[in-house]
Amino acid sequence: MTGAGVLLYLYGDCVFRVPDGVQPPKAGSLLFCRHLAVRPGERMVEIGAGFGLAAVLAARGGARVVATDVVPAAVETIRANAALNGVTIDARLGDGYTPVTGERFDLVCSNPPQMPTPPGRERRDAAAAADNGGHDGWEMLDRLIAGAAAHLAPGGRFVTTIFAFLGREAAFAKLEAAGLTPRLIGSETQGFPRIGYERLEHLRALDAEGTLPPGMPERVERFVIEGRLT
Repeated sequence: MTGAGVLLYLYGDCVFRVPDGVQPPKAGSLLFCRHLAVRPGERMVEIGAGFGLAAVLAARGGARVVATDVVPAAVETIRANAALNGVTIDARLGDGYTPVTGERFDLVCSNPPQMPTPPGRERRDAAAAADNGGHDGWEMLDRLIAGAAAHLAPGGRFVTTIFAFLGREAAFAKLEAAGLTPRLIGSETQGFPRIGYERLEHLRALDAEGTLPPGMPERVERFVIEGRLT
């Protein structure tokens, strides 16, 4: 559904405004939301919350939610969508953990940009900016994993998604190095991302766990991974 420069997105029994310049949800975002279980009263932060889909759903589930984004329009949209769906969300502007410095949560979560970007191939359009994960795809993921333990309460968990070609074993090793106990909590086979075809040779060079088939892949596996602080 559309209006003057605004897409109306319906999910479950919620309605969301998605203005121009804010990325609408893709398959990875929906997978992320389906596996983001919250308990009433627990405190959650979503980093890079976009228009607030996961944040609103978590708030409706009873979580006390902080949602951050580096895009001012996204932060305003999170606030608008919280009001539209009758929930309260503390929406903050900033990069990474900066908006929540010194705070701890029961759940830290993010579905960050993670498409590996070959040197000299960085695009500046909105779709690419929402996907670009640095040379190896781990630019934002590494920052989030490294900082998770310092922002988790005892027993708290960090939840994110990764493309299979980034490496499930690599992700588990990074979580363990950060002091978190990893486990797989969800997976799904999705259509291969359009931008991935532009970068296929680069992706193959990084695919240490051999997940990409020969030829032009039609599908890709996506994982939802948890790291728990014990």
